[in-house]
Amino acid sequence: MTPSTARSLRLRHAWCLAIALLCPSVAALAQATPLDGARQLVVVVSDGWDAPQGRLHRLERTGETAAWREVDAFEVSLGRNGSAWGAGLHPPADQGEGPLKREGDGRSPAGVFAVGTAFGYADAAGSGLPYAQMQASDWCMDVADSPLYNRIVDAREVGQAAVAGSTEPMRLDLHRDGDPRYRLGFVISHNPDNVPQGGSCIFAHLWRTPGEATAGCTAMADADMEALLAWLDPDRSPRFVLLPAEEYRRLASAWRLPLLGMR
Repeated sequence: MTPSTARSLRLRHAWCLAIALLCPSVAALAQATPLDGARQLVVVVSDGWDAPQGRLHRLERTGETAAWREVDAFEVSLGRNGSAWGAGLHPPADQGEGPLKREGDGRSPAGVFAVGTAFGYADAAGSGLPYAQMQASDWCMDVADSPLYNRIVDAREVGQAAVAGSTEPMRLDLHRDGDPRYRLGFVISHNPDNVPQGGSCIFAHLWRTPGEATAGCTAMADADMEALLAWLDPDRSPRFVLLPAEEYRRLASAWRLPLLGMR
């Protein structure tokens, strides 16, 4: 083997090794967004961190590389004090300078979240999501030092003492004079590790009156909720995204968020 041939082979080996090491990293970086795998998006955009209202957009795509298509859009209400960065599927390093979600702050969590179980008062709902009929004994635990924090539990199973102090009965109609807000809704999977004081019991649910702010959830009209639930399909890995408009624009490229006709 001549010196020039040996040198050529060494260079080729070094080049192949560099490609083998580099390409997986590049591919991983290219895929590292909180929307990976999702073919349905529920996107809520507000005017700012302190805005108690927003606009919800339903979007879908046929595959990972296909363009997003908007299905519908309508007005929703948010936490009475606006929104704050929550804990979900988005990297904490991507969070800007906005407030952080805390228990009892009256803010809806911002970021990207998985869509959880649908729930309601009736024995069934028109949705592809898993559905749980709520009973008078069902509570969502918002007591930060409880081992059941941020979980929906049945007092008949865990005991009345275990749900003491919770302010979140899941049958609001039975506990609060016919309150209809939890007649139909779904869980937004915020704070999945149930970190104490990180914020609990975050739902999409109905509003009593149009535009009425919430304690930290996202509320909407009955007809909009029914259409949303009928559309959501767990096989399409839906995501729930909530961001103030400025943050949405800042993260649009990094997260590959769909273009929206934001005001």
